[in-house]
Formats: sequence, C-alpha cells, structure tokens
Amino acid sequence: MPTGLVALLDDISVIAKAAAATIDDVGVAAAKAGSKAAGVVIDDAAVTPSYVTEFTPDRELPIIWQITKGSLRNKLLILLPAALLLSQFLPQVITPLLMLGGLYLCFEGAEKVLEKLGADHLGEVLGDPIADMAEFERERISGAVRTDFILSAEIMAIALAEVASEPLLSRALILAAVAVVITALVYGAVALIVKMDDIGLHLAKRRNAASQKLGRMLLLAMPKLLALLSSVGTLAMLWVGGGIILHGAHELGWHGPSDAAHAVQHWVELSAGPLGGTLGWLSSAVVSALVGLVLGAGVAAIIHLVGKARGKPAHP
Repeated sequence: MPTGLVALLDDISVIAKAAAATIDDVGVAAAKAGSKAAGVVIDDAAVTPSYVTEFTPDRELPIIWQITKGSLRNKLLILLPAALLLSQFLPQVITPLLMLGGLYLCFEGAEKVLEKLGADHLGEVLGDPIADMAEFERERISGAVRTDFILSAEIMAIALAEVASEPLLSRALILAAVAVVITALVYGAVALIVKMDDIGLHLAKRRNAASQKLGRMLLLAMPKLLALLSSVGTLAMLWVGGGIILHGAHELGWHGPSDAAHAVQHWVELSAGPLGGTLGWLSSAVVSALVGLVLGAGVAAIIHLVGKARGKPAHP
C-alpha cells in the first residue's frame, strides 16, 4: 500500500477517534446540564396539562403537538442563539433578563391564585363561556408557548452555566441536545398524563377483570390528578419565579433576601432531624413561592389598574 494512503487512513482514524470522544463528551455534559435543570423540568410538566383542559379528547394530542413545536422553536431558534451570543458578548445581561422572566412567572401564578380567591380576572379563565372554540384553542396554545418560553429560558440558562467553560461549538451542541431531550421528555409525559383517561376507558372495556379494575381506577383518578397538577402548576410558577428573582438579586449584589431564605432552610434542616434535607428543601420552596406570590400580586394589581384606566382588561 502506498505510504501516502497509509498516512491518510491514519489521519482519518485519528479524526474519527477525536470525533467519537467529542460526541461522548457532549453527551456527558448534556446529561449533567440537563440534570441541573430537573426542578424546572418538573415545573414545566406540571404547568402544561392545565392548558389542555376544556377540550374534546380528539384535540388534546394535536394541541400538545402544537405546544411541543412552539417549545422547540423557543429553545432552538430563539433561546439557543441568544444564550450563545449573550454568553459570548454580554454575559452581564443574562441575570436581569432571567429576573424579568421570573417576574412574569410570578404574575401568572399570582393571577391564578387571586382568581381562585374571587378577585377580578385579567384574562379569560375556565369559568368564562367559550364563544369561539378555535380562537380559545389558539389563545391556550399561545399562552402555553409563552409560559414555556420563560421556563425554557431558565432551563437553558441553568444548562449554560454548567458548560460556560466549553468552547463555543461544544456549548451549542450541548444546549441543543438538552433542548431536544428535555422537550421530548416533558411533552411526552404531558401527552401520557392527558390521555390517561382514554387509556383507562380502553382497559375498562376489556374482558380481563384485572384490566377492568385498573381502567376504572385510572378513570376515577384522572380528574383528581388533573386538578392536582393544575394546583401544582400554579405553585410551580410562583416557586420558580420567586426562586429566579431571589437568585438573581443575590447575583446582582443584593444578598439580603436570598440569605434570609437560606437561613430559614438551614434552620429547618437543623431542627427536623432525619427529615432535615427534605423539609429544608420544602421550606426553601415555600419561601420562594411566597416571594413570588407577593411580587406577582403587585404586578397583577398594577396591570389590573392600568386595564381599568383604559376601560378594558389588561394582560401581557
């Protein structure tokens, strides 16, 4: 074999090994970055099913698919390029932008709490008569994609923080992998949750007694599960939004609020014995949610007053 060909094949082998090692590194880094965003992923999965209520079963999966596509557009076409550009040229603006997103989540969560307490609502809610189902569907999808944008921004920011030292290309590949995998997991889980009643109905019609029993259990459990997820989704928006603002304030040099939250968590951990870790985390989440509720209620009050001044409901 000619020497030149041997050298070429040797070079190709070295390049292939380097590429394989890079792919492995990207996979490991993506898994690590994605795991850091697990809390926000859970919140995303809890929030989304509430946007699919009030629709007939045949529209549930198409609506989830539309939200999924919107989520991928958010992450890959908007947030990924923005994260790379900002991390490269303006890293100092990332925290303030995330805090604005967190404030929006606080507003969304506080608005739902206030509506449940009987306050005037700022937009269409489940109790309103639905005059145009097609328009109602478009509004629901738009609202879900808008909320997803904020949660996705937090996911991408957390992932970016884990890979900030990586080269630009590796950063892009890792963030893209995190975006695709997390979106598939979240909306796959959402699709399973909202179709669980159909699965239960199918099982209940089978001849097997065990299948029938399981199907009836699913049918009885689904309304309670959806109601629980709706409440969890509201709390999640307050918790994540409040947490983003506390963390952002700390990053910007205002340490008092986050230090107070950590002091509460530390006290609970020391006082709760074997359950200290779990109860400490829970206390931190409660403090974040209360901060989110106060801030969100303030924003909702301002928007409500502006809407009344203009003679119409106001909603971002």
